Amino acid sequence: MQGNQPKSITILHTNDIHSHFEKVSSIAAYIAEARETESGSPLLLVDIGDHMDRTAMETEGTMGGANVDILNLTGYDVITIGNNEGLTLTPEDLASAYSGLLAEVVCCNIIEKATGAPPAWMKKHTIIEKGDIRIGITGATAPFAAFYELLGLDALEPEAAIEQEISLLRPQVDIVVLLSHLGLATDQRLAERLQGLDLILGGHTHHLLEKPLQIENTTVCGAGKFGDYVGRVRMVQQPGGTYQVAEGGCIPVDTERFDENVSNALVTHRLHAEEALKETVAVTDRILSLDYTVESPFGNLLAQAVRRYTQTEIALVNTGQLLGPLPEGEISAGLLHTLCPSPINACVIKLKGRDIRLTLEQSLLSEFWSREIKGFGFRGEILGNIAIDGLEVLYDAGAIPYDRIVQITFMGEQLQDEQVYEVGTLDMFTFGIGYERIALGQSPEFLLPDFLRDLLRLELQRPGSLDESEQCRWAKVH
Repeated sequence: MQGNQPKSITILHTNDIHSHFEKVSSIAAYIAEARETESGSPLLLVDIGDHMDRTAMETEGTMGGANVDILNLTGYDVITIGNNEGLTLTPEDLASAYSGLLAEVVCCNIIEKATGAPPAWMKKHTIIEKGDIRIGITGATAPFAAFYELLGLDALEPEAAIEQEISLLRPQVDIVVLLSHLGLATDQRLAERLQGLDLILGGHTHHLLEKPLQIENTTVCGAGKFGDYVGRVRMVQQPGGTYQVAEGGCIPVDTERFDENVSNALVTHRLHAEEALKETVAVTDRILSLDYTVESPFGNLLAQAVRRYTQTEIALVNTGQLLGPLPEGEISAGLLHTLCPSPINACVIKLKGRDIRLTLEQSLLSEFWSREIKGFGFRGEILGNIAIDGLEVLYDAGAIPYDRIVQITFMGEQLQDEQVYEVGTLDMFTFGIGYERIALGQSPEFLLPDFLRDLLRLELQRPGSLDESEQCRWAKVH
């Protein structure tokens, strides 16, 4: 007992910051103040994944080094990985970034195929002592098995893996905590089904639980996204010796307050990143315009890049992946990152002609190309129309919707509804968002780790690619 007071611990948690570096200094300032305020009792600080996002120049230019520095300077004790760490960096790049991390990384459902164990920089669980309170912490991340497999990793079914860790931890500790980058629905199900789990600190679905959920004997929390909030939980020892949540919620981050060390580090990392991304990757002799509503050369170039990279005869991509036209002159790696920031990979699918035709019909409709899309790696504003390579389309803009395409030609022949074609496209479509017909494609083959900007770089270096991008693929009936 602390005097006559029962023992207690404060746990602060963040999730899905997604490299919103404009918030991290303010978060650090709040946490420093909390450490002062709570100086009489222990404090634990954790992050639940997707701290990194390669959309941000600082993350891209340092391959996650900037994020690790911020985690260190803020004083995190334990973190888990989200899909942005696990899938947008190779295991080698992540190992390099985390080599300087002071916090422990826990995740029980990702193991190496070669060893059957987690990567060397990660553990299935850890036990942290704060004061004389022992906290057992495990983590789990969204099991995108088909993607992890391509990186030499197995993504295990989370529930069984978590249950095993709880059984190991429970006899040794006062409190068992799960850092869950699995999403709210899964967190609720785990709380209902698993025994011996005191606290689930969640992320992935960006849910904000201003008051924690109490499900059976487990408290479920989530602190939103992008560093807008810090989650706070206070656990107090009960007369029987167990710990329960006495209070919990989410504290809005005051963006008027800053931590000087973190702010200074951010300036340094920004300069390093800009320097790293200065490299000239191509020189162009013309501007490639971009249009989200009709065919444009930069959209065509992206389609060409995907078709050549996937080695298919047809490519379907959405122009919303590109955030502006490609200028004339020297093109740097940083400029390609700015124009095409989404951490999205190409993939190959087998798609019926009918689904290709319906996708192209949808591309002619404003309710499709103007859609605002969030998540699944997409970092643009709107979906944009479909850019193609390997096809020629004749259409009548004045006809009724879904009856505007007069003819689609593939290798000199008319595209056949019932024939199956090998198509190069984008992994995000396989999740059924945007142009949903593409998700009907069979036998998806995901191509990691290169992103679309890497494919554009290769295509820009290919002689004749700019001339090809200006060749018309969509022709109007006159």
